[in-house]
Amino acid sequence: MSNVLPQRIGLPHGQPYVWNAISFITVCAADRGINTLALPSIAPALWEAWLGYAARGSCAPLLFVVMPDHVHGLFRFSVEPGMSATLGAWKRLTARRYGIAWQRDYFDHRLRNDESLTEKAAYIRNNPLRKGLVSAGADWPYIWQS
Repeated sequence: MSNVLPQRIGLPHGQPYVWNAISFITVCAADRGINTLALPSIAPALWEAWLGYAARGSCAPLLFVVMPDHVHGLFRFSVEPGMSATLGAWKRLTARRYGIAWQRDYFDHRLRNDESLTEKAAYIRNNPLRKGLVSAGADWPYIWQS
């Protein structure tokens, strides 16, 4: 029997992104199952950090929800510096400022049509309801839309 553990493989984020493309993003905290993000002192600051990148033209956040141990969002990312660089910078900034330990990578899915956009937006908005955190999705305080 071998004692060799499987090696973690990074997710491929190298596909070209254009400004009008909308991406569905999920970023997870390192400590899953523990509320390190959906806190009054943290959640609004995560959104404010995105607004800083938007002001510099790196992205356009369309919808963002902070869950206890992960975040979801719909974003447009500029071609330069690009999605990976902008997400990496956001994770480093929020880790340094707020002591958040993020998982190494993130999940992204490029939306290809309006139906997919409507579906993903509903998924994001209803995530707190599905997880039993509120009795109505609109009651969750950590959802922002621009």
